[in-house]
Amino acid sequence: MRSLVSKWRLAAVVLTALLAAAVVLAAGAGARPSQLGRAWGQRHRFTNRIFASGDGIMHSTPSGSEAVSKPDDITQLGDHVYVAFQNGVGPQGEPSPTGNLNSTIVEFDLWGRPVNQWDVVGKCDGLTADPMFGEVIATVNEDANSSLYLIDPHGIATHFEYNEPLPHDGGTDAITIYRGQVLISASAPGTTGAPAPQPTYPAVYTAEFDFRTHIVTVRPLFFDEDQATLANVNSPEDGAQQQLGLTDPDSNEKVPAYADRFAGDFMLTSQGDEEQIFVRHAGRPDQSLSVLQLNSSVDDTAWPSGPRSEAPTTDNSNNTINEITGPFRRGSVFVADTPCDENSAPSTCPGPGFPSNFLGELDPYTGVITAVDVQGPPVEPQGMLFLRQTGRHHQ
Repeated sequence: MRSLVSKWRLAAVVLTALLAAAVVLAAGAGARPSQLGRAWGQRHRFTNRIFASGDGIMHSTPSGSEAVSKPDDITQLGDHVYVAFQNGVGPQGEPSPTGNLNSTIVEFDLWGRPVNQWDVVGKCDGLTADPMFGEVIATVNEDANSSLYLIDPHGIATHFEYNEPLPHDGGTDAITIYRGQVLISASAPGTTGAPAPQPTYPAVYTAEFDFRTHIVTVRPLFFDEDQATLANVNSPEDGAQQQLGLTDPDSNEKVPAYADRFAGDFMLTSQGDEEQIFVRHAGRPDQSLSVLQLNSSVDDTAWPSGPRSEAPTTDNSNNTINEITGPFRRGSVFVADTPCDENSAPSTCPGPGFPSNFLGELDPYTGVITAVDVQGPPVEPQGMLFLRQTGRHHQ
């Protein structure tokens, strides 16, 4: 039996621990959620494993069968993941060194096993799922000569053309289904016309599909030189209106309702410009824009739904799809940081000051990105998402 002194010592230890916990909770109440997320991440490890590789998946080319390569965009439909392999095709649809003209969309189950695939003509840089209609939408050729495909998971890929030459004189990239609207990034503005930015160049299109004629009618959502409210709270100009000057509209996403900031908005990333534009009430008369200036260039952005979230991530350099797990916090923001895609990046990249792609955590209040230490096989993220909860168990 412990002595009375020992019992008092034990009580003192417990009281000290409770007081320390209260101090931590009080500090957390006044700290930004992203700051708390980074503190948690510093004490716990993120890990990576190879989910799938393109090396053993073959497709037909004019030179014979070859393995798919250069995975980029990624999406989820039901319990399956779809990945666009670009196979060396150029951004305007130019043939690869082997004469190949096709990208390959590969469907994987949640254990990384390929179950179906479709070849589409051109370089596929945008891919999303439309759960209402049970289809996948793909855009090809992000610089010029762009068009779209609708992929039936149980059938074929159907080709669609735009109703007019795209008025931003470029191509199309990422796609988001946002409150019933199909929104598409107007990428590479000025490829075939006046250099960007231009006030008449759309930054994002709304798209309406005609299934009888296979024509997609596009209309501007907003323009490259529209006014936006600066959203960086660490800037003396926070809240001021400024004119955008977008030269590289690229990825886009719908911000989930549980996000720390900008919940429910539509978001466009202007990759080379190191900016994210958030559209409140997109497509409505009271639509408004905010811009968050970043300290680095990013490709895809994703928001974990909880600590058990899994993040499939494509790696263009290593021809892999990876799965990153770790201490993700619901509502925090993770990005595929792409230093070599900054407008100021040197022609030879990676290089000094411009490393390879890495996983970063973004502070949605300041625009500051912090590199995340990921254990396991090397990963240079490009496209990424967080899986919706499916009840999967690893085999």
